[in-house]
Amino acid sequence: MRNSKLTSLEEAIRRSGLQDGMTISFHHHFRGGDKVVNLVVDKLAEMGFKNLHLAASSLSDVHAPLIEHIRNGVITRISTSGLRGELANAISHGLMKEPVVFRSHGGRGSAIASGELAIDVAFLGASACDELGNACGVPRSENAKSICGSLGYALPDARYARHVVVLTDDLVPYPNLPAGIRGADVESVVVVDSVGDSSKISAGAIRDSKNPRDILLAKQAANVVIHSGYFQDGFSIQTGTGGASLAVVKYIREQMIKDGIKASFALGGITAHMVKLHEEGLIGRLIDVQSFDKVAAQSIAEDPSHVEVSSVEYASGQHLGSATHALDIVILSALEVDTDFNVNVLVGSDGIIRGAIGGHQDTAADSALSIIVCPLLRGRIPCVVPKVTTLITPGKSVDVVVTEYGIAVNPARPEIAERLREAGLKIVDIKDLAAKATSIIGTPDPLPFGERVVGVVMNRDGQKLDEIHIIQ
Repeated sequence: MRNSKLTSLEEAIRRSGLQDGMTISFHHHFRGGDKVVNLVVDKLAEMGFKNLHLAASSLSDVHAPLIEHIRNGVITRISTSGLRGELANAISHGLMKEPVVFRSHGGRGSAIASGELAIDVAFLGASACDELGNACGVPRSENAKSICGSLGYALPDARYARHVVVLTDDLVPYPNLPAGIRGADVESVVVVDSVGDSSKISAGAIRDSKNPRDILLAKQAANVVIHSGYFQDGFSIQTGTGGASLAVVKYIREQMIKDGIKASFALGGITAHMVKLHEEGLIGRLIDVQSFDKVAAQSIAEDPSHVEVSSVEYASGQHLGSATHALDIVILSALEVDTDFNVNVLVGSDGIIRGAIGGHQDTAADSALSIIVCPLLRGRIPCVVPKVTTLITPGKSVDVVVTEYGIAVNPARPEIAERLREAGLKIVDIKDLAAKATSIIGTPDPLPFGERVVGVVMNRDGQKLDEIHIIQ
């Protein structure tokens, strides 16, 4: 019977067989503009559900309404890559009885595929969907209301969840192909007013910068790339979303043109910067797990060389075919780096959760060259420290740390240090960087952490890496 999958949200929830204590999942491709999580959890609360495990690929400022649902017992467990805003602040101060479980994007994909993170019902927002559940993150009709591009973080949920509900604000005629989420994996389709505000997919961490310090850091990082030994025709690259990381692309581009070097592919969260290089013929293919702006989202809709991949295909440490295994260079940011090259990207200097693991662990571990770009200080806050507040990416995965006071190279990579010295770059001991930070601002007071654990950080192999304690 036609239209058998079309139903209301309440009826889709009833059809799913959802019960108290089960696991529900969501993706975050609309980032700060997401409307699906709050819409669905409000309905679940209205229907009287309790003790649910919310397994989202990430959560942000827009999800502050979850605080009330946690207090009322609708949500009692959370698994995610990141937390921001009021929700993160409340959890840091002990809102939840159960610790939040933090996984990297690759780690989450692996956990879903293996059944370690078993999803009962996935609620997945899509920019276009047909009556049989073929869904995508790009517009397919003149009535389109949203665009988010790649649905990479939703694809494992769609494949492995026991029951899948697609929510869309644009129901299009069958067949909606090509589709990231295939109808064969979908049980219900729900049409809503809006799945997300596309203007906010580039909010938060994604930013260009005109800050002179960021520009200096970007030039330094570009010099590291160029003289590392990995800047050769056919190299592959991923960059983070901070101002300095994004600006690196500009300076690498200039050298690529000068030397006649082209990259085979760019990976990860794709931005307009990478799209530009691809359109100029400097990057062969774009492998996109999350489109970080509208330019990238539109590109994936139009360019067959710009492809969507699931988080498993992107960065799973347990799947040998994941793209990170072929990654040469990754440029990442950090909140803190310590003298053992460990990195923190999740917990602020005040002890409050304010970020996300994302693909940090995954790309640092698998790439041939991992570069961390961060200032020595942010205001009066040291970024190079004796020991990170929370361990997110182990130092054994980090090769180079770039600061405005010099470049530190992991002692495990002496060949890189030698190449950079020969190029005339300023190589310093990371312990000297930490000492320099202390000499400028002094030793910060210890953070008022309590005994209770509010978060557990998992490594990408599924083992516990660190704990986050309540801030008092």
